[in-house]
Amino acid sequence: MARSIFILYSLSRRRVSDQLRSMFFIPTALALTTSLFILFYISSTSNLFTPHPHRPSQSRHHFLQNPDGVSSKVKNLQTPIESQTQSSLDFDSLGRNLGGVDDHGKTAVNEIIFHDQDIFKQDYLKMNKSFKIFMYPHNKNDPFANILLPVDFEPEGNYASESFFKKTLNNSHFLTKDPAKADLFYLPFSIARLRHDPRVGIDGIQDFIKDYIYNVSHYYPYWNRTGGADHFYVSCHSIGRVAINKAEEIKLNAIQVVCSSSYFQSAYVPHKDASLPQIWPRVDDDPPRITSSQRKKLAFFAGSINSPVRQKLVETWQNDTTMSVHAGHLNTSYEEALQDSKFCLHVKGFEVNTARIGDALYHGCVPVIIANHYDLPFADILNWKSFSLVIATLDIPLLQRILRGLSDDEYVSLHKNVLEVRKHFRWHVTPVDYDAFYMVMYELWLRRSSIRVPLS
Repeated sequence: MARSIFILYSLSRRRVSDQLRSMFFIPTALALTTSLFILFYISSTSNLFTPHPHRPSQSRHHFLQNPDGVSSKVKNLQTPIESQTQSSLDFDSLGRNLGGVDDHGKTAVNEIIFHDQDIFKQDYLKMNKSFKIFMYPHNKNDPFANILLPVDFEPEGNYASESFFKKTLNNSHFLTKDPAKADLFYLPFSIARLRHDPRVGIDGIQDFIKDYIYNVSHYYPYWNRTGGADHFYVSCHSIGRVAINKAEEIKLNAIQVVCSSSYFQSAYVPHKDASLPQIWPRVDDDPPRITSSQRKKLAFFAGSINSPVRQKLVETWQNDTTMSVHAGHLNTSYEEALQDSKFCLHVKGFEVNTARIGDALYHGCVPVIIANHYDLPFADILNWKSFSLVIATLDIPLLQRILRGLSDDEYVSLHKNVLEVRKHFRWHVTPVDYDAFYMVMYELWLRRSSIRVPLS
């Protein structure tokens, strides 16, 4: 009897011991597995765990990918497209070598700015002949005419892209007063102007947009037939990200053309929505043509330290003599700093977007984008790898090594493409062929439905 009790005691003790052992082993195994996954992810997305190559062509940040595309040579850029019978793109001038270097040190890659020459050519011509937009009408006696009508002055400031688009569309051949002919419907409220209207303000924007959609859907039949899928609005202020919180159908269905185009945010839906470039307007000025050899600084950044990404950049590079990295505003000329630098850093602040990409392109400086999850403007059209570098925020400590890892030929190629592509990032009072207005219109063209839903 005593022996039986002893055996039972031993077995029960062994079971308890096994249970304790398993309770320790399972969490430990899960933790180790999770750590391995994290290390694998970091090693596959960053250069921190890979030796820096001796040849630029081996770098993960090498920008030459050899996609098919159209020639970046555009003629007659000062003629408005409505006065032309054909597009002035020269689609036959392909084959320009931009000095890509292969593993054997030979020029191997033919780099171009556009993704696909045939699709762009066909769609661009069709767009200008047939694309029509209906803007919901409002008159000057409307109490919110300042919010809903185009401005009667030349737009300016950091969020001018929003006003430039509305003003230019209002005077373009794309606008129709016949809704039956419309491919898309424009909701013309201005979020930037709502923000500064004392009757609305930041706290009232969501209710204003909710009420506006209610009125549109009850007084017009067009919203309800598609649930708003053939409607769009344009916003460049970052508050636009939360302005639609009380109008869920806009976020789910309508096309959002916004500057704050982060696909990390649930309010932005890539491919349905479109990225609007944030551009400081320089309407009458001719952009400078400073050669790459005249640029003495490797890289430049100046701005408020309003994000951990910028904080990391300044802490790492503010004392480096080859790069000009500053916290806050410069005491010297901002324009001269852009013109004196080979690379200009666009670094995420409160949002992924700033006007720094437009500033860099205008001054002929190669943009370096350090803003994870940024859906770049005109990415459906332009090959950003041909005129910029996109670097993960995790790779800020490797920034100098990445930039110096490019060969002279590669940098010259980037710089030449910057000078060619910057015309697509400019607004004009009277739109110019292939400028920012026409590029946004092409993005909208890509998002229209090929089937018009009839009114019931």
